[in-house]
Amino acid sequence: MTTTVAPLTQECLREQAAVRIRTARPDLAARHDLTSYDGLVAARSDMTAEGDAGTLVTVVLRNFDLARWVRDTCVFALGVGPQQAADWRTSFTRTAFLAGNPAQLRERFPFAHLADDDSAAWTAPGPAAGTSSLRRLLKLFHAPAGLPARPDTLVEIPDGPRPSGRPRARRDLYVATADCSISEALVHVNHVLAEAVLDGLIAPGDHVAVHQVPRLAGLPVRLAKVRVTTEKHSPGRLKAAAGLTEEALVA
Repeated sequence: MTTTVAPLTQECLREQAAVRIRTARPDLAARHDLTSYDGLVAARSDMTAEGDAGTLVTVVLRNFDLARWVRDTCVFALGVGPQQAADWRTSFTRTAFLAGNPAQLRERFPFAHLADDDSAAWTAPGPAAGTSSLRRLLKLFHAPAGLPARPDTLVEIPDGPRPSGRPRARRDLYVATADCSISEALVHVNHVLAEAVLDGLIAPGDHVAVHQVPRLAGLPVRLAKVRVTTEKHSPGRLKAAAGLTEEALVA
């Protein structure tokens, strides 16, 4: 489902959060008033209360580079099969991030994708119990520092089978850096890109231009997908943590 996002008002952000819930979990949407902030928070509480139920991806990270992370997140998501994709989408692309060295673990754990430089490795979507031993072995990836400044970067997704008749496209990924740690950025970018891939918005051979900006509000672009989260220091308000633009054809 693709919805072009209007200017990022609180009403628009509530609707984007509601669309995500309706798409993944119609049962939650039926139980809560998703037009209100309180209803969205209640739905989120229900998700949290489910604990390890549902589908989980576990990622082991040795180090983090935003552009490489964008590329490999897309490559991983493009390799997820249809049934696994549907299950993972139902779990809101839930992902656990662990600190470790994939090169030292690849013989012990069946990773579905490893970055070319062994900086990160992904397990296939599946029941949380399937990665419990890996999650007991390693600590959560904790990076409280803010994203380091970097210039705009064009990321090329590797070629592969493409939907018939689908031309190569470019999208712009905006990541809001104000009051956002590296750990938080990992989560936000992961959800935006994984769900964009599963929804068919990103295909092999596409380009993603990565931009770090203080905030997404006021950007002169229209977004096809937005990661919505709560404002830490403004109770009752939402913010756009990351967003992916509409497509433009690659020349």
